[in-house]
Amino acid sequence: MTQKKYSNGEITVIWKPGLCQHSTHCWKGLINVFDPQKKPWINMNGDTSNRIIEQVKKCPSGALSCVQTSANVDSGNA
Repeated sequence: MTQKKYSNGEITVIWKPGLCQHSTHCWKGLINVFDPQKKPWINMNGDTSNRIIEQVKKCPSGALSCVQTSANVDSGNA
């Protein structure tokens, strides 16, 4: 399955386009990070890592996930 990775040094967001249901939860909740009108559509510098993690958790299809890449994030379970 195709996946794309976006990182800010603290976390990496993984997007699996084949799973995406285009529910709009990601960009309606955090447009500074998730903007389908821009390329790349994920801007990892658009908000804090913790806010990105919280928004990724709201993805109903599981197309978005994230992993912690730095110990500087207090996210519970990234």
